[in-house]
Amino acid sequence: MKGREECPPDKIIFDHERGEYICILTGEVIEDRIIDERPEWRAFTPEERERRSRIGGPITSTVHDRGFATAIDYSNKDATGKRLEPRRRMEIRRLRRIQARSRIQSSIERNLAQAMNELDRLADQLHLPKNVREEAARIYRLAVDKGLVRGRSIESVIAAAIYTACRELKIPRTLDEIARYTKSNRKDIARCYRLLLKELDIKVQTSDPVDFVPRIAHALGISAKVMKTAAELLHKARELGITAGKDPAGLAAAAVYIAALLHGERKTQKEIAHVAGVTEVTVRNRYKELVRILGINIPQQS
Repeated sequence: MKGREECPPDKIIFDHERGEYICILTGEVIEDRIIDERPEWRAFTPEERERRSRIGGPITSTVHDRGFATAIDYSNKDATGKRLEPRRRMEIRRLRRIQARSRIQSSIERNLAQAMNELDRLADQLHLPKNVREEAARIYRLAVDKGLVRGRSIESVIAAAIYTACRELKIPRTLDEIARYTKSNRKDIARCYRLLLKELDIKVQTSDPVDFVPRIAHALGISAKVMKTAAELLHKARELGITAGKDPAGLAAAAVYIAALLHGERKTQKEIAHVAGVTEVTVRNRYKELVRILGINIPQQS
């Protein structure tokens, strides 16, 4: 400690071979027997460093045990690639079964395991990004902690959690669209959604029709200028108070239909309604309202 005070900090070096801090002015050993926490291998590129890394996967809420548990491979081969003997395979199979049982030991863990599997399935069907999956898993875990899942179906609560996460992160997904891929009906999902908002004190903003425009336009192969015009029409409609109480997906579909007509990229109401997940009647009614109130002159169709 005396040497540390006398030797300036910029004159202290670390000897990796001996595990010692040494003062280069006096040659005094400031501290010895230091554990070298660096890896014993070398890597010269980021890809090589990632490949040789020994850390596990990141902690995630989308797995019931948050990804802490290990998994025994099903390849029935040893570290050198050779096939295991029959007796060894029997032993590994027994260890694999014990390990699988040890991952789920309580009713809550069993509930989370089923819910996370349902979350993965729904998220894949809806093509949701990773941040939405993580947020939906977090919301569901909070619901489990508060006992909101008891007496309700896992499908309804996890679907409501997904819808809540989409609303929070402004990912355009409707209740009807989510209900289409689950056993629960729209009414049950909506009831669970309102329960999550109330009990978990979650604040979500109203859906913006503009958020639905890129998704509809990309699905139809419409140009960027049509998307821009549709967004401008919706901004004007919001300023005039037309969007209040209207289905955002229906408004976005009507705006895209009008913008496509204005730019000569004609799409039928049936095509747009199918992509937006609404009916043709909804598109037609919203189309008439926007044209009338905004005073839009639609070119004559030949």
